[in-house]
Amino acid sequence: MGKIIYGMHTSVDGYIEDPGGGIGFLEPAEDVHQAANDQARRAAAFLFGRRLYEMMEEPWTQQLGKEGAPAVEREFARLYQETPRYVFSDSLQSVPEGVTLVRRKDAVATVTRLKQEIDGTLEIGGPELAASLLDLIDEFWVYAFPVIVGGGKPFLPVGEELPLRLVEHRSFASGTMFLCYVRA
Repeated sequence: MGKIIYGMHTSVDGYIEDPGGGIGFLEPAEDVHQAANDQARRAAAFLFGRRLYEMMEEPWTQQLGKEGAPAVEREFARLYQETPRYVFSDSLQSVPEGVTLVRRKDAVATVTRLKQEIDGTLEIGGPELAASLLDLIDEFWVYAFPVIVGGGKPFLPVGEELPLRLVEHRSFASGTMFLCYVRA
């Protein structure tokens, strides 16, 4: 049985985008990027909401894996392309090879099936998708970057309290903190 992990890079005050929709404050230092590579290496599949999928797909399949990019980026591009990807969207009409399109109405059933069929981690990316699959998530991973942005898109817009228990934490030389939580 698989484990479902929801993880995102955030500001210290819990935002994945600043008030203007920017993510420039989340540029990872090499130590954090290497941790993301290690995480991607263990992933059995990536589960993306449409917006995050569109932000990730072109750069990591067409640009950042090219010769001349830093080694840590080329490695992530290779891992990203080798990992099965699922995008949950009602607006996309097609996706490239290696990506499976799932309609939002089928999200819970599809992720439940994947969790039963796949041995390994299924990594959710995107706060709205994570909120819609909240009952299926086993772990919550936060990479908190040393910046306060004062508003924007929150890590997880659930609108209710969800008690958690810290099971792992790590600090990086760059000032970023990794926090792993499970349900309390």
